[in-house]
Amino acid sequence: MINQVFVSPDGEDWKVKVVGNQKASAVCDTKAEAVERAKEIAQNQRLELLVQNLDGTIGWRNSYGNDPRKSKG
Repeated sequence: MINQVFVSPDGEDWKVKVVGNQKASAVCDTKAEAVERAKEIAQNQRLELLVQNLDGTIGWRNSYGNDPRKSKG
């Protein structure tokens, strides 16, 4: 299983949460702030980062070192 860290809207704030953890790793005032914090966590722990839009859809994702397969390019 690939571990993931999510950035998601939480009322007026943005939550950063690693899948499997009970509590959020961070709660930020802005999406940009939450994404920066989540990137740090993803890079340090080699996780996949998923960033949600306000409507709950996945806006974008990026893997930080735990790629399931090797590919050229």
